[in-house]
Amino acid sequence: MANWSPLREALRTVDDRVVYPWKDLDALVGGLPRSAYQYDAFWKGPRSGWPGFTTIDVRVGESVTFVRRPTGQHATAPEQQHRRHQQPAGVEVADLLLVTCVKQKLDHTAPARDLYTSPLFRKERAYAEASGLPWFILSAVHGLVEPATVLEPYELRLSATPRSYRSEWGARVVAALAERLAPLGNPVVEVHAGAAYADPIRPLLLDLGCRVVEPLRGLTMGQRLAWYRSTPGLMESGNWQSARTNLSSTAYETPRLSAVVSALASPVESRTPAEFLATDGAGLRVPGLYSWWVDATGARELGRGLGFEIQPGLIYVGLAGATRSRSGRRSTNTLWGRIRGMHLGRRHEFSTFRRTLGSVLANATGEPAIDETSLTAWMHGHLTVVAVPVPDGDVLNSLESAVLQDLDPPLNLAKMAPSPIRLRLTELRRTYGRS
Repeated sequence: MANWSPLREALRTVDDRVVYPWKDLDALVGGLPRSAYQYDAFWKGPRSGWPGFTTIDVRVGESVTFVRRPTGQHATAPEQQHRRHQQPAGVEVADLLLVTCVKQKLDHTAPARDLYTSPLFRKERAYAEASGLPWFILSAVHGLVEPATVLEPYELRLSATPRSYRSEWGARVVAALAERLAPLGNPVVEVHAGAAYADPIRPLLLDLGCRVVEPLRGLTMGQRLAWYRSTPGLMESGNWQSARTNLSSTAYETPRLSAVVSALASPVESRTPAEFLATDGAGLRVPGLYSWWVDATGARELGRGLGFEIQPGLIYVGLAGATRSRSGRRSTNTLWGRIRGMHLGRRHEFSTFRRTLGSVLANATGEPAIDETSLTAWMHGHLTVVAVPVPDGDVLNSLESAVLQDLDPPLNLAKMAPSPIRLRLTELRRTYGRS
């Protein structure tokens, strides 16, 4: 498994750009993963392996060029102009994204992107990050906020403030935006916010010569959530809809692995358990793969139970409906049945994932056994799930193996190399499985 820490440390000393010979980079990280050789998507977009940098010239087997991104941006102005000029005629492409803050927050200091915790903000953030555009948060207290800015929790709704405050707030936000927009020339600003946040800045942005796009204007909360599920934005491997079209074929081909990995590794289409159950299985009564995600509070609680740090984000990948390898018999399992009936059911004996979570949480709280009711409530409070249909059950086992090697979810045991976390997890599962 590649270790990106040496690369991150090395890049801290780089001013603008650096070219790494392929062999040197491979040695620096302890071996590049297979996806670095096979899939263009591996090298695209912002990545935790090289924070603050982007790749502009990747020559597989020869060299990789890293270029520092301007502070607070996901792409340089020339890159944004190039992206706009490459779009089909008539398609409005944004240069910058603005999303709104929400009432639900963590109870402690955190980067702004993590501070807000509602389902709406999680989808706003996922959409913004998947777009590859620079994005900012509209805070009722702080105005324009970069996602990495550390904030204290606060209690203020812009809709509850006087008109004079909102007017001053809007001027402050647009003034902060002006210097970022100036190099673009007739920039397009996409705003994901309610009227209380959008109305004070819209006329000022228009005065600057901006075009303002508001895809959610006038929608109810439920309609907003549905919009993000149906219009998730751009994925690293390309447009999500084309990826889903590729996956609908019953003839699976290896190159489509990148589309599956991108789908499972992005929270853009993630749903809370309540949202998942509300679908009543529409589009989910088929085989496929799924990934479970945990929020910051849930990650801390899992870390306490394991004795190891767990990062918020993707923690588990599974499959439903794979053809049985020994008998060759087709399975009748579906994504809907696996997630609804087993993971969100009432018996940990029927779900590997549920047994894993129950064992870790019981240890965290000092309980002698898994409390099924509390476990279900915890899953509803801290988890989201991404479900990706793959109609051909014959390929699911091998596909899952490849996905696991690429994503390395911390709570998966089968098909994974031993690690301190997995050894501890195995011990806890044995303890609470007996009880």
